[in-house]
Amino acid sequence: MSSKTLLSLHTFLRSRRSIRKFNGQRIPEEILREILETATFAPSAHGLQPWRFVLVEHQAARQSLALALTDKMQADMRRESAPEAEITARVKRSMKRISEAPHIILLCRDTEAVRIQSPEETLMGVQSVAMAGLQLMLAAHARGLGANWICWPLYAQAEVIRALHLPSTWQPQGMVFLGYPAEQAGEKALKPLDEVLLTIDGTTPLFYE
Repeated sequence: MSSKTLLSLHTFLRSRRSIRKFNGQRIPEEILREILETATFAPSAHGLQPWRFVLVEHQAARQSLALALTDKMQADMRRESAPEAEITARVKRSMKRISEAPHIILLCRDTEAVRIQSPEETLMGVQSVAMAGLQLMLAAHARGLGANWICWPLYAQAEVIRALHLPSTWQPQGMVFLGYPAEQAGEKALKPLDEVLLTIDGTTPLFYE
């Protein structure tokens, strides 16, 4: 790989941003399938590929998904004594975003993908699905598309399974809103590398000393 190509790749990876506003244009089916297939090339623990994708296109299914998520959201917010006005505004905003997103891809972890059920294996499956999610968003970015990772399904996994009539083993982990951008994302506020990096070498005092 040439130094110019390497620089371009780093520039591309650093240019990905979360996009929350879309122009409503539909993505051709062949491009959607290309993006999803690229996502399946992500690494996974033991090579088990526990990710499952649900493309939520029909408005009736979106309505069911929105109600499942916002009903649980309202219950959780009321339990935390949130003001009713805040609850109403958040529900309305969430319903609107689900309705207007050009495409919604729900990412699930198939609990039957692992043979050994343990907390560690469960977490490795969750990590694998997250890697597929990032790969999906990078594939979308390469096509000039915008994407936004949404964690809402984590708070209502059983409700989402029922609402979309999913297999009981498909545990929702997150969803991606996908479409052509209608906004120019700004720069990211990143912590300096040295703030998040610890190098263990012969001169580094170990914590237990």
